[in-house]
Amino acid sequence: MSLKQISTIVVILCTFFTCANVFAGDASEVNYVPEIHGTLRAKYELEPEYMENRFQVRNARLEVVGNIAPIISYKFNADFCDRGKFKMLDAYAAANLGHGFKVQLGQMRMPFSVDATRAPHIRYFANRSFIGKQVGNVRGVGGKLVYNFKNIPLNIEAGVFNSEGISDHQTWRRSMDYSGKINYKVDNVKFEVGIESIEPDSVRMHLYDASVTWASGRWLVEGEYIYKYYTNDAFEACHAYNFMANYFMPVKMGVFNQLSFHGRFDGMTDHSSGERNSAGFLEIDDNARNRVTIGATLSYILPNVKTDFRVNYENYFYRDGIVAPAGDRDKILVELVVRF
Repeated sequence: MSLKQISTIVVILCTFFTCANVFAGDASEVNYVPEIHGTLRAKYELEPEYMENRFQVRNARLEVVGNIAPIISYKFNADFCDRGKFKMLDAYAAANLGHGFKVQLGQMRMPFSVDATRAPHIRYFANRSFIGKQVGNVRGVGGKLVYNFKNIPLNIEAGVFNSEGISDHQTWRRSMDYSGKINYKVDNVKFEVGIESIEPDSVRMHLYDASVTWASGRWLVEGEYIYKYYTNDAFEACHAYNFMANYFMPVKMGVFNQLSFHGRFDGMTDHSSGERNSAGFLEIDDNARNRVTIGATLSYILPNVKTDFRVNYENYFYRDGIVAPAGDRDKILVELVVRF
């Protein structure tokens, strides 16, 4: 029996034996009314050098969360217009097992990366980082176990998922995908490390992630790095990095009550998604590039609703000889985000 198979069995057994001790609770303390949340992101983009522009509905998400028992919860999250396409994102049930344990089964984001796991309504830029979009962005169908330590600010998440991603729930596979992360907070600094092993085609890829986030007063500063290794030298290892800072202040500008300024430097080396071409080889899906992003956001924030009006400018840097495709060139972005 392989180490991967043993690890899968251990996760299942731990979940089973923990469940045996905790299926109890006071139903009178639980609110069973579902909560409905939505996020709408609409934006305009202009590439001044080429005078090409477009409008997009980047997200039209509807999310339903709730409880059906004192320890059982659920979540459905669908995007009704992701650049014109419908996508089912999350569909899982969770059991709070007590003693710091929680288990989730279904379709969800794999536990890995800080920036890749940010929901659209809490992002600081109109476009995701290269880590958040190309390198660290993976959802899967499987199970996840979460453990929160009681007396120390330490959190552990680990999961096992189908290798087919979220597009196919029926294929039987000998191998699975795995991921996990640990985060620890000291005062106003959070440290996080993670590991992910995925095989979308026939080449297994191992990803290693580390990040540091500092939040104090009106400032938030964060740095994250991912190393992506392709087994059997199928492709040169990819390095991805993201450094950002955000400063916000209270204001009174019409209905808006917060103004923030943000800057980011991110980049990656040549990247392959892991899908082979017709000749059976991995090829470059994303050329190496760096980017500088600056911008400002006016926000209207209340306890249960939020609106962001954002303007960004992105400046891209490619190595000599690379022709940047449309959409990945210097551009100005105007975005309106509504969350309820």
